[in-house]
Amino acid sequence: MLAAFLHGYLLSFGLILPLGPQNTYVFAQGATQPKLIRALPVAAAASLADTFLILLAVFGVSVIVLTIPIIKTILTLVGVGFLLYIGWVTWKSKPTSHGSHNEFDSLKKRIVFALSVSLLNPHAILDTIGVIGTSAITYADGTRFAFTLACILNSWSWFFGLTVMGRTLGVVDRNGRVLRTLNKVSAVIIWTSALYLVSGLLGGA
Repeated sequence: MLAAFLHGYLLSFGLILPLGPQNTYVFAQGATQPKLIRALPVAAAASLADTFLILLAVFGVSVIVLTIPIIKTILTLVGVGFLLYIGWVTWKSKPTSHGSHNEFDSLKKRIVFALSVSLLNPHAILDTIGVIGTSAITYADGTRFAFTLACILNSWSWFFGLTVMGRTLGVVDRNGRVLRTLNKVSAVIIWTSALYLVSGLLGGA
């Protein structure tokens, strides 16, 4: 059971580590909100979305998605459009010296956006379903529970830790100069992710 737990934690950590739309938005919220507590709901929303995807993957949705090509194609096309939009919003966003964020400032909008970034990101979905879902198949009963629990705990600890790191940068970068640069870099990374998905779709056609 311990081996399954460690496998799940290390596997999910490897998947969640790369900088993408979800990580970028959670980190930016920590950096741009005037108080850490205002950014925590976004971290919780991202964690809940990841938990939802992990549970879907473990309970067999991976088999459906991976065996029906049209589902993967539709998911990718919708995701590409959303990634392009996220990149544009990120590029335009301008953190101020007071630590507030101009885009999606209300709590409801920030939570909805965090859920969208998580649940409409095809790269994250396919990673979760294709990697975590297929890996979970090798376990049964208690060991599968340990594997799943480790994946979920990793998501929660990662997103809350990322929020704290963002807040630390926000305190140091009072004029928002570093954050503005980070927004530009993040937007380029998000657009690159969209292009990567398109190339993969065309390559498999």
